[in-house]
Amino acid sequence: MSATRVFVARLAGCTVFDPVGDRVGKVRDVLVVYRKSDPPRVVGLIVEIPGKRRVFVSIGRVTSIGSGQIITTGLINVRRFEQRGGEVRVIAEMLGRKVLFADGTGEATIEDVAIEESATGEWAISQLFVRRPKSGSSPFGKGPTTFVAWNEVREKQARGEAQSAEQLIATYSELKPADLANTLLDLPPLRMLEVAEELPDDRLADVLEEMPESEQVQILAKLDDDRAADVLDQMEPDDAADLIAQLSDERGEHLLELMQPEEAEDVRMLLSYAPDTAGGLMTTEPIIVSADATVAEGLALIRRHELAPALGAAVCVTLPPYEAPTGRFLGVVHFQRMLRYPPHVRLGTLLDPSLEPVTANTSAAEVSRILASYNLVSVPVVDDNHRLVGVVTIDDILDYLLPDDWRSRDEDEPVKRAPVSDQTGSIRIVNGRRGGNGTR
Repeated sequence: MSATRVFVARLAGCTVFDPVGDRVGKVRDVLVVYRKSDPPRVVGLIVEIPGKRRVFVSIGRVTSIGSGQIITTGLINVRRFEQRGGEVRVIAEMLGRKVLFADGTGEATIEDVAIEESATGEWAISQLFVRRPKSGSSPFGKGPTTFVAWNEVREKQARGEAQSAEQLIATYSELKPADLANTLLDLPPLRMLEVAEELPDDRLADVLEEMPESEQVQILAKLDDDRAADVLDQMEPDDAADLIAQLSDERGEHLLELMQPEEAEDVRMLLSYAPDTAGGLMTTEPIIVSADATVAEGLALIRRHELAPALGAAVCVTLPPYEAPTGRFLGVVHFQRMLRYPPHVRLGTLLDPSLEPVTANTSAAEVSRILASYNLVSVPVVDDNHRLVGVVTIDDILDYLLPDDWRSRDEDEPVKRAPVSDQTGSIRIVNGRRGGNGTR
């Protein structure tokens, strides 16, 4: 292995390759164990492989770290990573931790950790990049930073004091909501709650939408009612309704009263439908336009970056008013059809005559059959007066059809398949927990 010093925060997201250059996954964290006198020893990497599964890769299987990539021997244990007692995740558990200087000059916060390979081939923490508290009365700027050796500081963590999650959040700022949700689910429960509490409302809302209901409820229970209501305001109405349905009637009603009236109204409507019906699965915020809207206007609406792809696949055309529940539903125009016509053409002339809406009481099974039979990604939902009340998208149906624990279910199929061989350069799949020569 090439001798080098590497800062762990820069490893987050780095691609891991096997000896022949095939992509294995991405680094999500570095695992260390503490020692009595020497700096913590690196035991391996936590790597996310296809399927969003995090696995352990022993540091002994790493042959090169550098240039934004990591090369391994190709020995992969595809069993889901489980943290053992005494193991510490550098990014998730050390960044943001406070330390005291051994010379008595005060305290600082760890912002990054350097690991280095010794002459014997062992990797250990060599330096910490820390930031001292801001001095002076100015509200702007941050405190000075410095590098310190491990033996020049000692960790300070008062009992019951929450560990700062600011640095961890910054490290994972580029992750998509689903990936960040998986990252949080892999953290120790207390750390997960610390990070969730420090996420901005909109970011936390996106993450909660990607989590199992049990963790959603756990996180919401840690938030005060005003903050919880703000986060629910930022969530999609159908996801907010699903979450509130898991709470006690008393707290659920209290949070609805604290939410923005418009958002609360949508959530209350969704809660009035059975969960296994189109009304219980739909989202109340499709793209709705008048029949006089043009192709140019329709395309501009579906270009919005925050719009989910399934919602952008078609626009709904109704009579006024244009917010659910709308005036009479007229039909939908698929985005591919809009692409075939000049910008000035009115959408009312491009309606799909073959797509019939479903009613709010249509069963989830029937909605699934319609989506599959006609190769659709969404289907409009109307009430008894033929007013549009929402749309059911393919992801709504998948969430309903998949097992409740699908986000955290352990898969049995390995990420890569290759002939079993012990010759250099080959790949051998190890099916035991952190098995092979990488077992600690």
